Amino acid sequence: QAQLVESGGGLVQTGGSLRLSCAASGRTFSNYAMGWFRQAPGKEREFVAAINRSGYSTYYKDSVKGRFTISRDNAKNTLYLQMNTLKPEDTAVYYCAAKPGLLIGRTSADYDYWGQGTQVTVSS
Repeated sequence: QAQLVESGGGLVQTGGSLRLSCAASGRTFSNYAMGWFRQAPGKEREFVAAINRSGYSTYYKDSVKGRFTISRDNAKNTLYLQMNTLKPEDTAVYYCAAKPGLLIGRTSADYDYWGQGTQVTVSS
């Protein structure tokens, strides 16, 4: 079973940046496609970004394209989400997730393993 631990969340002003990390253990990290999701208060969890096993293929939610970048370092068993030009509507708990297999997943149901989440708050 894969264990995932997110870090890097915090409070930032509108227009600021944060870099989230997700440290993986327990399984071969490079065997998993990875994703970031977020959940704002009173809302359902939503897809943010995903990356395939090699890191060469990525996919983003439309509202974060051009602002967020997902990446991975398979040698360090770590997933990243660089978030720039943050907006108040980006405020949420951010989760990383792991999906066995080759294909990128774009829904929560695609993913088998989840981290505990890290809070991102963007003040206006």
